[in-house]
Amino acid sequence: MIRNYMKIAWRNLMNNKFFSFVNIFGLSVGLACCMLIALYLNYETSYDGYQKNINNLYQVGTSFVAEGTKDDRMPFTSPPVVAAMKREFPEVADCTRLLALMGDEKVLVQYNPATGDKRSFLEKNGFLADPSFFRMFTYDFIEGKPDNALDNPNTMAVSEEMAHKIFGLEPALNKVLHVSSNMNGEQDYKITGVFRPVGQPSHINAGFVLSLEGGEMYKYLQRQGNDFARNNMFYSYLLLKPGTDAANLQAKFPAFVQKYEENDLKRMGRGKRQFLTPVHDLHLSQTLTSNVTPPASRTYLYVLGSIAVFTLLIACINFMNLSTARSSKRSAEVGVRKVLGAEKSALVRQFLGESLLMTIIAFVLALGIVAAFLPAFNQLSDKNIILSFSADKMLFAEFLGLTLITGLIAGSYPAFYLSSFNPVAVLKGKLVNSLAVVSIRKGLVVFQFVISVVLIIASVVIARQMHFMRTADLGFTSDQQIVIPLRSSAAKSMATPLRDALAGSSSVISAGVSTYYPGIANLMDAGYYKDGQSMTDARHTRMNYIDDHFLATLGFKCVAGRLFSPDFKSDTGNKIVVNEDAIKEMGFQSPQKAVNQNIYFDLQGKKYTFQVIGVVKDFHFEDLHLAVTPYGFQLVSDKNYFNYLLVHTKAGNMANTLKMITDTWRKFDPADPLEYTFLDEDFQKNYEADNRLASTVSYFTVIAILISCLGLFGLAAFSAEQRIKEIGVRKVLGAKVITIVSLLSVDFLKLIIIAIVIASPIAWWVMNNWLQGFAYKQPIDWGIFAYTTAIAIVLGLLTIGSQAIKAAMANPVKSLRSE
Repeated sequence: MIRNYMKIAWRNLMNNKFFSFVNIFGLSVGLACCMLIALYLNYETSYDGYQKNINNLYQVGTSFVAEGTKDDRMPFTSPPVVAAMKREFPEVADCTRLLALMGDEKVLVQYNPATGDKRSFLEKNGFLADPSFFRMFTYDFIEGKPDNALDNPNTMAVSEEMAHKIFGLEPALNKVLHVSSNMNGEQDYKITGVFRPVGQPSHINAGFVLSLEGGEMYKYLQRQGNDFARNNMFYSYLLLKPGTDAANLQAKFPAFVQKYEENDLKRMGRGKRQFLTPVHDLHLSQTLTSNVTPPASRTYLYVLGSIAVFTLLIACINFMNLSTARSSKRSAEVGVRKVLGAEKSALVRQFLGESLLMTIIAFVLALGIVAAFLPAFNQLSDKNIILSFSADKMLFAEFLGLTLITGLIAGSYPAFYLSSFNPVAVLKGKLVNSLAVVSIRKGLVVFQFVISVVLIIASVVIARQMHFMRTADLGFTSDQQIVIPLRSSAAKSMATPLRDALAGSSSVISAGVSTYYPGIANLMDAGYYKDGQSMTDARHTRMNYIDDHFLATLGFKCVAGRLFSPDFKSDTGNKIVVNEDAIKEMGFQSPQKAVNQNIYFDLQGKKYTFQVIGVVKDFHFEDLHLAVTPYGFQLVSDKNYFNYLLVHTKAGNMANTLKMITDTWRKFDPADPLEYTFLDEDFQKNYEADNRLASTVSYFTVIAILISCLGLFGLAAFSAEQRIKEIGVRKVLGAKVITIVSLLSVDFLKLIIIAIVIASPIAWWVMNNWLQGFAYKQPIDWGIFAYTTAIAIVLGLLTIGSQAIKAAMANPVKSLRSE
């Protein structure tokens, strides 16, 4: 019997190839989209799950508290905090510190073999760490041992990828690399370990790890002593003993701060709180906006999860609508089979079997689509998601179960509704759809288009916001700016003559040197206050150390006083240029009144005085998610501060300009490799997550609209099929094609308009909440809804029109033959 049902099901599929294809294709695409997003969500929620100590690993964070400032939670601590916690609290089994090589997106690594020329490489994701790092965190070492990899000064562990790049197939253990870092200086490091990826994501994306002891940073910390208030730049971790209650331990931190940190904090005019975050929660933290790697946006994940659910819902509704649209074709078959003695249960099993067959085919096709498009999806999401049926078998089992449920629901209409009809009525052609069934069907179409319209509005709002961020006035000149990192001591030493040589070129407007430039992380800061105030009134101010050409090179606008200039040789030292927000925060009535006034900064009991010589217009040194905050510039001549050379070039033949820069670099430093980026592109990297969201929503919006239109197509086909005799009568009585098309289209346009009315406030609420994550944003105006309405109506008319025109142009003789 089952074999017979399968034969009948297959024949029906073959007899209705077009509708079967549309039905299966729509469901398979919906399932594939949902699977891809589910794989992504599973990946994002699995960070650090492989760590052996994951249940007892915690990161120590800091929250500074000062009057008039926001209480921000940071993932950093000052250097001596966790070591003091280990001594103070018996619950702590071990501790470690990790420090990213800030100011170095890539680090210059050189290998000088005994035979052959020196080879230079630029490596990403470098860190400094304590010896205990590899004992607390799980890494798969293929050379050396994790327990003692960083025990000695000037040692390092490298990734398998880095080892293969530098040494090929040779063992890397005990080889020596020369590492040049803006933060840690230049030293030789002995390789004591090589680790390979564990195949699961981690919030620490280390390419190589250097021992903290032995570099310039370690020497700097020794000079600073045990200062618990300053240098909050270390990612610090505690390994708690099994059974420790982290909440109880955290409750002891205020007393710890008072005992160890109070004196240092008083000198800084600040208060501080320390807090714990489980390592397994770091990647999805809602309170920490930054970390070793940027935490995932929960909003982004919720959006993707919602898209997955709604896309699958649209596909399921589409599948059911298309199934019911063709079900009346089977009414005569049902009547004949019931007359010949078929039982209702047999008909139910047959129709459900046919529906299940279609959904299983759709599921298999969906798996193929996922496998085919996963590389593209990885590129879109910037992840390395691997399709593994063994690792994700529960996920795929759930999808199979969902597919089968969809098939059962979709097949329930013909199975239970048609099989219940009186065979005499069916064979006489008196099959009438109840109002409830029609209403449900229309309601499902409205629901589909509500989702589609919400996604269309979301796509438009996101696209407008991304365009706004790309074109917003940043307060400086970002176009035609070439950024050249200065990674080695040789490069830093030649910074000034190289700058002058490039500035003398006819294709260069100007060039300047700095420690940082807008768009990259800058953790250097100081707390400044004016006359009549103290450090308790100081305002947190980001600092950049520059030469006397930098401000002019980037086109900063001076609103009061003057900028640094080669004409004023005495500006080095105690002169400072600040932005408007710094003047406002420090309490000056206007930029003009702040010029030539002194501001102060206290450090370790000593008061430092700086004279404000100029105020620049506020500019965005961070991305537009964040509001402008106080910023200052100081002039330095120390080459150790020279991390970047910026070259403002004239518009024209960029290829020739880059060749000139390369040739000039090689004249000064033929040994080090030259690498450059463009400032405007570097700034846009801050929006990579937003760009991914925009692309993802756009792609899935197109898919959702496609599936929704298939559902509308099915309902239009069903309606035209039900009214075929009415259309025939109207045509015989002289009705024109345009009249019939309008008659069939108007009901569906009503559904689309209802969907737009329902979707618009929902979309406004959702996207308005999303925009709150930006300090500067493009507001949602009525034009977006007008644009969306036009798109939805045009898409609906195109979908409906194909079936309406087909029905209107049909020969009425054929439709009325049975009459």
